[in-house]
Amino acid sequence: MKKMVFAALGVMVFGFTNAQNREKGAIELIPQIGYSSANYYGEENLNNSSISSVTFGVGADYFFNDRWSLRSGLHYQTMGSKLSSSYEEKLNYLSVPVNANWHFGSTRKWNLNFGPSFGFLMSAKGDGEDIKDLANIFQFGLAYGIGYKIEVSEKISILIDFQGMTGLSEVPKDSDFTIKNAYSAFNIGGVFKL
Repeated sequence: MKKMVFAALGVMVFGFTNAQNREKGAIELIPQIGYSSANYYGEENLNNSSISSVTFGVGADYFFNDRWSLRSGLHYQTMGSKLSSSYEEKLNYLSVPVNANWHFGSTRKWNLNFGPSFGFLMSAKGDGEDIKDLANIFQFGLAYGIGYKIEVSEKISILIDFQGMTGLSEVPKDSDFTIKNAYSAFNIGGVFKL
C-alpha cells in the first residue's frame, strides 16, 4: 500500500512540475494589463518627476525549447515626465519588443527577458496641448523584464511580471541636451497555450 501511495504521489508531482514545459514550436498568447511609471533622463539635471498610468497589450512567446523563447507583441505605453508642478508631458507609444526569453527554475515558471524595443509615437501632449510635431515619431530602446507563471491548467496560466525599457533614442526632434525615456511596469496577464 505504501508503494502505491508513493507511486501515485510521484506521478502527481511529476505531472505538476512538468505540466507547463513547452516543446519546440509551442506558442503562448499573453494579454495583459499593468501599472506603469515613466520619466525622462538625460545628461542635464531636468528637475523632473515620474508620471504613472495604466498600460495594456498582448504578447506572444514562440518556444525554441523548454528554456528559450522569442517574446514579442504590441503594447500601449504612456511615457513622459512631470517637468514642474504645473507642466507635464505624456507621450503614448505603440511598442513592439523583440526579446529573448529565458525560462528558468526547476519547473520553468520563472522567465527573464531582454532585447530591443521599437516604439511608434501615437500622440504627445504637453499640458493637454498637442506637441507631437516636436517629438520623434520613432523610439528605439532596450527592454528587459522578469516574470513568474502561476499554473491554472496545462494550457492556461497567470503571469505576474515586471517590464522595463530604457530609451536609447532622443524624445524631442531638436534639443540643446539629451532627453530620453525610462519606463517600468508591473503587469498581470493570462497565458494561453495555442
